[in-house]
Amino acid sequence: MSRKAMEEEKMAVYKFIELVGTSEVSWEKAAAAAVEMAAQSLRELRVAEVIEMDMTIEDGKIALYRTKVRLSFKYEGA
Repeated sequence: MSRKAMEEEKMAVYKFIELVGTSEVSWEKAAAAAVEMAAQSLRELRVAEVIEMDMTIEDGKIALYRTKVRLSFKYEGA
């Protein structure tokens, strides 16, 4: 099916990527960092799904919150 035909039928295809954002403050800020960075180079972001959260520990204290997110965006093809 041609791109024009897909547009006429209002069909869309979405691509998924996974990113890990980090923050010294919280998992929420780590997720936001990942989304904000992706938004700088990707258009039409649709959904961000948190798929994993962890943290790094140094000297018995939390050093860094890490949040893995799966982002979807509209695929425009070549």
